[in-house]
Amino acid sequence: MARTIIYEYKNEEKTLTFSYQQHRNIHEAVAEAEGIDLSEFLKMEQQIEAVSDTKAVRNYRDNHFKKLGFGKITLMPKENFGVGKKPM
Repeated sequence: MARTIIYEYKNEEKTLTFSYQQHRNIHEAVAEAEGIDLSEFLKMEQQIEAVSDTKAVRNYRDNHFKKLGFGKITLMPKENFGVGKKPM
């Protein structure tokens, strides 16, 4: 199921459709949308994952994306509908 990402890039808020079938995470999706090559970043991220905890990986990712010009990157909250209810 596709979700919507809300993100800021160079102080401009944007939205993007996201699916885990196409990308591992929302950071890869927004980088691709902005035409940014993450090959070197992904190599370093894998090395950090191998020797450290998830907090260190998250800090590295957040700092790297700030340097690239990104602000907040988040998934739009899901709307929960009751049984038998349809979205409008």
